[in-house]
Amino acid sequence: MKHLKLIYSTAICVLTLAFAACNDISEDERFIYVKPADVNRAILLEDFTGQLCPNCPTAAAEIESLISDYGDSVIIAVGIHSGPTGFEGFGDNIGLLTETGDEYFYHWGITTQPAGIINRSSGILQWSEWATSVRNEISKQATLSMEISNAYDESSRTLDISVSSLGTNGTTSGKLQVWLVEDGITAFQTMLDGSENMNYVHNHVFRAAVNGTWGDDFNLDEGESVTNTFTYDIPTDWNPENVSVVAFVYNDSGVQQVVKAAIMNDNEEE
Repeated sequence: MKHLKLIYSTAICVLTLAFAACNDISEDERFIYVKPADVNRAILLEDFTGQLCPNCPTAAAEIESLISDYGDSVIIAVGIHSGPTGFEGFGDNIGLLTETGDEYFYHWGITTQPAGIINRSSGILQWSEWATSVRNEISKQATLSMEISNAYDESSRTLDISVSSLGTNGTTSGKLQVWLVEDGITAFQTMLDGSENMNYVHNHVFRAAVNGTWGDDFNLDEGESVTNTFTYDIPTDWNPENVSVVAFVYNDSGVQQVVKAAIMNDNEEE
């Protein structure tokens, strides 16, 4: 019986010491910070194109080749119809030129088409230079991860967008940009031989900037998460089954991360 009392008393002492030791640890020392996992950087390829540009289908084919090589979650292309080869449309001829696309075209000082900008860090490139620039950019580490959640109401054609971001490496400051793009638009295109293909299928077409031409101010610390929400009414001449949201964060160093998700389902990509 004495042995049992001794064991019981010893256990009480151990628990008391452990409790006292825990109480001696300050609040900010009780939890160990775990750094978020590193994420790969996806590639935003802004293709400045036009329906009056005979060389632009060649650039479009290069985009499809890059997507085939790396995947559509890594290569996120946006065809920005703009400049002197852009087409406004008339009658039954669909034009894909936008005022916002023109604003980007002249802001970047583009003089020839097709031309591309990759992650806004490589300058203006001819389509034959895109593959090399992609290889250089893809090795860079992202400073944040991003996810898109879309909720589309078919009856009202209202789209609710949620963009969630998590800081993974240091502090990311800059702008958050949200765009809408559409695939599968059948419209005329001038071809390399000068002919007009009235049934050309245009993909990755820039349609609108949801949150203004240059986006919203953005700041995110490592380990911090934030969700930004937006609402947009899809025009009746767009096919919602082919529309996607493209969201990216950029600053003076270029695009830090980009993600894309279709609006007709709740696809989320990192």
